[in-house]
Amino acid sequence: MNLLIVDDHPLVCKGIRNILSSEGSFANIMEAGDISTALKLMSEHEFSLALVDMRLKRESGIDFVKTAKRSYPDCKYMIISSSSLPQDFDEAMGADVDGYILKDALPEDIVYAVKSVLRGKKYFDPLFTEKIYSLSRQPAPENPLDQLSLREKEILECLKNGLSNREIADKLYISLNTVKKHVSSILEKLNVNDRLQAVLYANKLFEKDRQDR
Repeated sequence: MNLLIVDDHPLVCKGIRNILSSEGSFANIMEAGDISTALKLMSEHEFSLALVDMRLKRESGIDFVKTAKRSYPDCKYMIISSSSLPQDFDEAMGADVDGYILKDALPEDIVYAVKSVLRGKKYFDPLFTEKIYSLSRQPAPENPLDQLSLREKEILECLKNGLSNREIADKLYISLNTVKKHVSSILEKLNVNDRLQAVLYANKLFEKDRQDR
């Protein structure tokens, strides 16, 4: 499985490459600092995923994604950026990227994001979760639990079992910071104030769902 990192900062490329190489799941990880080099590498190798920075000196990572998608539609494209600006996220969504993760994410978060996208799922930093829902043209789910991502449902199940944030992080092999982000997102989506309310509300919804069947 081949991966391509497109970023004009060599240290960033090296850091991401080291993080992913430590997993041992990827046969070849290559780097490009500009669009022309990236496209040349894509013409010579078959990549499963390209991790692309939003800004490449005077070039646009989104322009690269749009161009590459036309010639290499089987490759998946994820933005990895230091920008959390809504307009940058909107631009990335407009290019139909498969994911968007921030560069300040912890190593285990980056690995999880990459593996999720390679499995055919979309991955977006928890910071953008509510933004995605607001952009959706689909009506809100009748059951609030349907708003939760698979990872959030896993964490909610852990909350129901009385696990602490640290225990959840250890159980799911994710960072403590990621757990905190997901818990905050769960509370917001379920419109509750704390973990106990989330568990009680979820149990009530599960019971209602069983009765409706």
